[in-house]
Amino acid sequence: MSRLEKRLLNTVVRASREFHLIEPGDRVMACLSGGKDSYVMLHLLRAMQRKANFDFSIIAVNLDQKQPGFPEHVLPTWLEENGYDYRIVERNTYDVVTKKIPEGKTYCPLCSRLRRGILYDTAVELGATKIALGHHRDDVIETLLLNIFYSGQLKAMPPRLHSDDGRNVVIRPLVFCAEEEIAAFAEEMQFPIIPCNLCGSQDNLHRQKVKDLIATLQSENNCVKGNLLSSLTNVKVSHLLDAELWQRVGLDLPVGDGLAEDLVAPPPKQGADGEEPLFRILN
Repeated sequence: MSRLEKRLLNTVVRASREFHLIEPGDRVMACLSGGKDSYVMLHLLRAMQRKANFDFSIIAVNLDQKQPGFPEHVLPTWLEENGYDYRIVERNTYDVVTKKIPEGKTYCPLCSRLRRGILYDTAVELGATKIALGHHRDDVIETLLLNIFYSGQLKAMPPRLHSDDGRNVVIRPLVFCAEEEIAAFAEEMQFPIIPCNLCGSQDNLHRQKVKDLIATLQSENNCVKGNLLSSLTNVKVSHLLDAELWQRVGLDLPVGDGLAEDLVAPPPKQGADGEEPLFRILN
């Protein structure tokens, strides 16, 4: 085992311990797309399985979405050669996506929703207790900034998540792993990488902008990525503006308006068009 593999494995074990990702008796459905992240995740899960002091099983699942040119033989051959239990699920989502989405628009949101639904159903059919996805540290911090910049929400990708229908538990074992180390290990292992010709042919412009921004900041300060991730583990609720969250964690809210009379803004004056102004000015 190389030093890089040991470091990645220790990082996965740390995530599992902190967030109870893999537990005794689990049947883990590892989603294998053919990309570097999912190969590395599957490899590290089996390495963890061999060293764990409890039993859990792994089944690799690939969703063949019938994209043109997809090399159907690559994953089954590799999985059999390496002794993995696996299932190939065939669903033609490609035609659905290309018919529904206008030319020039990104396919990713619809493709992702279709894929998620199929994988959730497959997990139930296989009796899987956990669905493992290959999202890593960089995915998490990019998603954090995407949500802040473009949807006004403070959220990222959780390491463990119950699906909305309550049937599945989704885990992200690579949540603390850096993308550059994953890429280096995938190259070290010579995994047969399969590019996504459907999504990879289109730029997700918002995500790429955020990725470029983080890269620029990281080049100026090599702690930026680590600090972004750490911010998600070091939340100061009292310094946020979510009153409902304050109440849930037991923080005191002021009774009444809590302001002196001379600081209270007067009732807003209506504008010429009869609408309230956007801002109230305090003297």
